[in-house]
Amino acid sequence: MTDAPMNVLILCTGNSARSSLGEALLNHLGGGRFRAFSAGSTPAGRVNPFTLEVLAANGVPTDGLSSKNWDVFAEPGAPEMDLVISVCDNAAGEVCPVWPGHPAQVHWGFPDPAACTGDDDEKRAAFAAVYTAIKAQIQRLMDTPLDGLDVA
Repeated sequence: MTDAPMNVLILCTGNSARSSLGEALLNHLGGGRFRAFSAGSTPAGRVNPFTLEVLAANGVPTDGLSSKNWDVFAEPGAPEMDLVISVCDNAAGEVCPVWPGHPAQVHWGFPDPAACTGDDDEKRAAFAAVYTAIKAQIQRLMDTPLDGLDVA
């Protein structure tokens, strides 16, 4: 593996909660080893306000987060991904575009905090729980030796 960061695309259906949390966390915690992006098959059009709130409360920058379609990463000129991670069951079961470079693909299933129907405190708790779970999974990824990882 070169000194270039590993490009990681994190996918979800709406790209407003789980995948956005993953993008922000991996970019923040990755120590320059990773360059994370996120997208969705049916983007919500905005990042969920509770996503932004939980990230800010934990000191994670949110600059540049946006809800976008995953097709932008399959277009010519898009960054070539080394790893694609789906973080929700809907995205795992959908037919994904063919990614340039044929990156490794994995699935990490997390409940959708945006589906929480309680009051704002219950919604905050749902987002905080998913934030913690995604952070733990990202830490495991960062602890995995990536030298020699066959991503082709």
